[in-house]
Parts: sequence; C-alpha cells; structure tokens
Amino acid sequence: MLLDWISGPLAYPFMQRALVVAVLVGAVCAVLSCFLVLKGWSLMGDAISHAVLPGIVLAHVAGLPLALGAFAAGLGCALLTGYLKENSRVKEDTVMGIVFSGMFGLGLVLFTWVDTDQHLDHILFGNVLGVTAQDVIETAVVAGGTLLVVLAFRRDLLLYCFDPGHARTIGLPVRLLHYGLLVLLALTIVAALKAVGIILVIAMLIAPGATAYLLTDRFGRMLAIATASAVTSAVVGTLASFHIDGAPGACIVLTQAALFGLAFLFAPRHGVLARRARPVEAG
Repeated sequence: MLLDWISGPLAYPFMQRALVVAVLVGAVCAVLSCFLVLKGWSLMGDAISHAVLPGIVLAHVAGLPLALGAFAAGLGCALLTGYLKENSRVKEDTVMGIVFSGMFGLGLVLFTWVDTDQHLDHILFGNVLGVTAQDVIETAVVAGGTLLVVLAFRRDLLLYCFDPGHARTIGLPVRLLHYGLLVLLALTIVAALKAVGIILVIAMLIAPGATAYLLTDRFGRMLAIATASAVTSAVVGTLASFHIDGAPGACIVLTQAALFGLAFLFAPRHGVLARRARPVEAG
C-alpha cells in the first residue's frame, strides 16, 4: 500500500521533476534557516520574499529572466533596510515591515498595469508541478551554488550570527558576512519561487531551523536535522498533494509545521512534555 502510494505519482514525469525541485529547495532552505533562526532574521526572510514581486514584474516587461529581477529586488530590499536602519532611529523590525509591505504593494500595482499571461497565484504560491527540465537545471545551479557557499563559510557565518561582537574582535569581516548572508538569502528565495512561491517560502526558511533548534544544542546536528526534516517534508508534501489534489507548496509547508509541532511537544530536552516532567523527577 505504501509502495503504491509512493510509486504511483512517480510514474509521471512532471511529478519526478516536481520532487527533484522540492528536495533541492528544501535542502538549501533548511541549511540557511539554521543561520536565520540563530540570527533572529526570520522577518528578514519574510521581507525579501515579499519584496521580489516588483522585480519579477519589471523583469517580465524588460524581457529578462524572472529570477534575475527577483534577485535584484530582493537584494535591493535588504540593502534599503540596512540603510534605513543605520540612518534613522527606527528599529530594524519596523523598517523591514515598512520596506517589504511597500515593495509588495508596488509589485501588486505593477502587476495590474502589465498585460501578462503570468498567473499571480503561481507567483504567490508556486507551481512546482509545472516546472520544466530547464527550471530543474536553473534551480539546481542556484540552490547548489548557494548551499556550497553557505557550507564553505559556515563557521564564520555561525560566529557572526551567534556573537557579532566577538566576530569583529577576532578580525572577521562582519560587514561582508552581513551582506553576504543577505545575498545568500535572496538567492535562496529565488531558487524557491517556483516550488512554493513568494508567500510560502518564508515557512521553508523558518520551520526546519526552528524544528532542529528544539531537538539539539549542537549546530552540526542542527544542520543535519533541519535538512532531514525539510527533505522529508518536501517528499511527503509533494506526494500527498498528488493524492489529495492539493497545492504542493501548501502541503510541504503543512508537513513542516506538523514536524515542528511534534518537536515542540516531544523534543527530549526542550519539548513541552519534557519540561513539564522535570519538576516531577526532581521531587
């Protein structure tokens, strides 16, 4: 029964491509999510994911690859957020809220003005079942390159996220790491657009890292657990969407939310049940 549930969807080429893209996106989002959770940058991912919409529309008008427009807009949002934070008394979370909502609104206005055959729901929520072989290659290049860079500099990025002051003291290029992480975040969002879209990508950038954070206190294990949970969610969510005729991106995100819920309840040290049991054991 389980074998049929798995093998049935994989008989179709479009499901094979969808599964490959979902796994690639899940893996790179999982690794980056660990750094975002430690840094407290969950809202930054939300900001950049919403801010890419005007870039997508303008790239379509100019006849450029949509991924290029999305990356430029996402990076522009990150740089604008940093500039406003450094040159005003407004806190970073407030600045991010203003910038991403403003750029998202601009994107919606531009989208209504432009005569295009692009479906807004595919941009917002993804269309992983419609990816082509070329899309798979593009996603693999972007996701694979981003993943290699993150893993190559993981120790420097970890120290920057955990203790920027100490990183600066020992001579690490903190400013370069700051904007480098923003560039990697923008690239990851671009890679995930076709799979889950603008709205749901933020869940893929938070849930795996948050789940792993509850299950371990060691960063190496955190990376492994986050990746395993994201890949599992990608496979289960994509296959489940075929059987229930649901949106693959939403099914993937729901699976990740379910895994986080299980970790929240049953994590050996940091789960709700474990914390409630400690006073009883002590007594």
